[in-house]
Amino acid sequence: MTDFQLRPIARVQSTLASLDSAPKQGDEGAPSAWLVFESDVAEGLADLRAGQQVLLFTWLHLADRSVLSVRPRSDPARPLAGVFSTRSPARPNPIGLHRVEVLEVDGLRVRVGPLEAVDGTPVIDVKPARSPGDG
Repeated sequence: MTDFQLRPIARVQSTLASLDSAPKQGDEGAPSAWLVFESDVAEGLADLRAGQQVLLFTWLHLADRSVLSVRPRSDPARPLAGVFSTRSPARPNPIGLHRVEVLEVDGLRVRVGPLEAVDGTPVIDVKPARSPGDG
């Protein structure tokens, strides 16, 4: 295997200050949040518009990268499951995947929601969300 590097293109600005205050999924009461982009990627924001659904990829920088099995949803009654069959943030490469709506675009700042990522979470990519039947 070859190592490679990712670099943050933005950071999350959120009222969620800790993992304990964050819901497990965006549709479980997560607030909207601002994505503050680096100036060198400004051109890439040209066509983002309010109302668009996008896939937001984050680096879950607070996650435990040594974990390979978890109890889904941290429920002690559930049996252990391999992390690759769960959405647990604890995993060897803690990439977060969030389907969010663009709520507002203001220069290098894009407000999206709902987003369960905590304040300071690095953003590594944004892509348009596709639905079945999209061309």
